[in-house]
Amino acid sequence: MSYLRPESEGVLVLNRLPIQNANAISSPLTHGFPSMTAFLGLMWALERKLRTQGITLQFDSVGVICHDFDEQVTEGGYTKAFRLTRNPVSKDGSTAAIVEEGRIHLEVTLIFGVSGEAVLDDAEPRQKLADQIAETLAGMRVAGGSVLPARRVERLPCAELLRLDENPEEAREDFRLRRRRWMPGFALVCRDDLLAQRLESLQANTPEVTALDALLDLSRFNWRPAVAEAPGDQAERKGVEWEHDRTEGWIVPIPVGYGALSQVHPAGTVKNARDACTDFRFVESLYSVGQWISPHRLGSFRELLWYAHSDVDAGLYRCRNDFAATARGL
Repeated sequence: MSYLRPESEGVLVLNRLPIQNANAISSPLTHGFPSMTAFLGLMWALERKLRTQGITLQFDSVGVICHDFDEQVTEGGYTKAFRLTRNPVSKDGSTAAIVEEGRIHLEVTLIFGVSGEAVLDDAEPRQKLADQIAETLAGMRVAGGSVLPARRVERLPCAELLRLDENPEEAREDFRLRRRRWMPGFALVCRDDLLAQRLESLQANTPEVTALDALLDLSRFNWRPAVAEAPGDQAERKGVEWEHDRTEGWIVPIPVGYGALSQVHPAGTVKNARDACTDFRFVESLYSVGQWISPHRLGSFRELLWYAHSDVDAGLYRCRNDFAATARGL
């Protein structure tokens, strides 16, 4: 199935952003890195804030490359717990309850797909605008975390506003040279295709298997015994070897948006809704499979960027990424 993918005129690259105390709990079932919905929310918040400054860039997609992370969890053993803080006492002096909050320190590069007249300017005005946007972002929250002063990397600017070449060959060559700057690091891409393949494989033997079973099966290491044959043509068997099925790489379960639990309620009809001017709908998290890959395996910005897609009739509000479709030549 194809989706309306935004066509960006350029990209805004914010290199090596240190972020302190970002939200490590990405959904009710997953943790370890902020959800892509948080970065899409940051994109829209940044666009609105820039408009108040007279900057009319249109943001349509975002990509994330993680260079370093430090999840705030206890060390030692297989079972870990979040390092939690004790809240101040309540008004009556009693001890307040501890609210479980997962925190993580990050160093990430953010790449935004953008369009607008500013993208078509000369190099010097574009660089000044990029520096202004980086300064604006420094006063915002990124996935609930605080932006710290960027660590200077030799010959690598903190922010860049780049115009995408209209020639496909030139664009690929420019991206090939640029992706070197993002290493060492790992980019998060969506692998819905792996989930569909695993579901089809499991249903071949067990028809009642669901998509949730496939997600759990793909998210873990499944070790199975394999009988090792003796060398030569001997019929005797030699020992037992254990093999796992994790051959696709660094695969992780991720939340990719929200699915509807109710019909759309008109604005103002639901009590205590955050926004009384916007239609309301009860939703739950949607899950899929993501993959962390080295930037040198990316062929274009399209494979890296995530964008929002809404299907109101189907009740789907989710983030999409075209890495798998591009790999198949779609």
